[in-house]
Amino acid sequence: MTSLLRATRSTRSAGILPALLALAFVPAAHAVTVGGSAALGTDYVWRGTTQTQGDPAVQAGVRVAADNGLYASVWGSNVEFAPETRASSELDFIAGWSGDLSDDFALDVNLTHYAYPSTTVDLDWTELLATATWKGNAWLQAGWSNDALASGEAGTYAQLGGRLPLGDAFRIEGAVGHYWLEDAHGESYSHAQLGAVWAFRAPFELRVTAHDTDGGAERLFPGLAGSRLEAALQASF
Repeated sequence: MTSLLRATRSTRSAGILPALLALAFVPAAHAVTVGGSAALGTDYVWRGTTQTQGDPAVQAGVRVAADNGLYASVWGSNVEFAPETRASSELDFIAGWSGDLSDDFALDVNLTHYAYPSTTVDLDWTELLATATWKGNAWLQAGWSNDALASGEAGTYAQLGGRLPLGDAFRIEGAVGHYWLEDAHGESYSHAQLGAVWAFRAPFELRVTAHDTDGGAERLFPGLAGSRLEAALQASF
């Protein structure tokens, strides 16, 4: 999920996909559930920066989860990076565990492999992510990779967020995040987002989100960071 062009190839995650899928299905005796989502958005914004040059995005995913908390999912979107990369699609392969730690706290830990199958250079990379949630309405997320943004160097990400329900159909969501990329790109950046969600008819939701970044993001991703507005219609099943 980056528009920076990398001229060198990253091979450390080449064998990660079979391992992720095998991890999720080790306990074959456990019952499993299948779900997913599909969305149509005016943009695809990830950690404060557009992944489609501000153009619309079509996204969909499917998730298989066992009753012991293990799960695997695949999610995809169109993307548009630097023309030299010829990047047009992104596939995220995810495997992990999620479950309740207490009545108030829940935890999700996973490996996410970001794959870009149509590129002329290897932009694939893998990240370890952990998200702790309090009462379903506040969360703290941390991510780490030794190949952040396929740079061959380490990067760390943290996000603090929350949601405020306004009745059964409306809620407000906001988050702030910081991405430490000194090793990979010589600079770090912060971003923030604030959005409104209207669950107007199950299983559909309409989301409108305002994004902003600091100057570090604008220097790292010229023309892709800064202030922008994103809207999306999503359905879950």
